[in-house]
Amino acid sequence: MSRMFEPTHISRRHLLQLAGTLAGASALPLVTVRRAQATPAMLASAIRNLVGEANVLTGKVRLDIPPLVENGNTVPMTVSVDHPMTTESYVKSIHVFNEKNPQPNIANFHLTPQAGRAQVATRIRLADTQKVVAIAKLSDGSFWSVSVDVIVTLAACTEEMP
Repeated sequence: MSRMFEPTHISRRHLLQLAGTLAGASALPLVTVRRAQATPAMLASAIRNLVGEANVLTGKVRLDIPPLVENGNTVPMTVSVDHPMTTESYVKSIHVFNEKNPQPNIANFHLTPQAGRAQVATRIRLADTQKVVAIAKLSDGSFWSVSVDVIVTLAACTEEMP
């Protein structure tokens, strides 16, 4: 006869261990998820981590992003830099930061002279109405930036559970 259908006997000790585990698990607090949000200070710190002590100049960089966004889940954005892309002088990288998303650094793009032009396009998520900053690092070590205020009517980047 098969042992597969025989009832198994649980010892009293094992039953008490299971009951204790269940009681302990039910006493754990429920984990609540709250929306993480960067601050203007975190934005400044992230930019300082990129540029160090260098001065960030205004100009040369253009950030095309809608000033009013109905849905923050998918915001089109194009960053272009008015600078030649030759082996002697070119845009090394483009960095995009924000003020209120869970992380202040949205994207980093690394370029070479073979890129032909200093332009990147993508879609980003925005958690709330905020400032978006684009910074370009040139091959001579200088940094150039632009910032745009974007109004978001339906926020993205929320991780709250119902």
